[in-house]
Amino acid sequence: MKRFPSIRKYTEYQEIYRTAPSKSTGLLVMYVRDGMHEGNRLGVSVSKRVGNSVIRHTFVRRMREIFRLNNSQTRQGKDILIVARNQAGKVSYDQLNRDYMKLLRYHGLLIEESK
Repeated sequence: MKRFPSIRKYTEYQEIYRTAPSKSTGLLVMYVRDGMHEGNRLGVSVSKRVGNSVIRHTFVRRMREIFRLNNSQTRQGKDILIVARNQAGKVSYDQLNRDYMKLLRYHGLLIEESK
């Protein structure tokens, strides 16, 4: 079984925070930088203010699934870091998906829109 393509190291998170441009909605903040890999990688940061561990892990699983399902529509070779805002743990999967797609459009990462 393949591993999920994720950003794992603390130093990578810190470098993305310092150097990558960010866009935000009411629920999510997205940082995007060019990666050194051929595919996209995802990092998710969720504060304790979002909720307890069950809510935080549910949010992370939802974001990984949203990333996986929309990765074929996204330009490749990017490191994408998602930061959850306080209300992100209380909304539905569909709302998270809409905000994620909106942020991809803001960053110009959707393949359909770059043509």
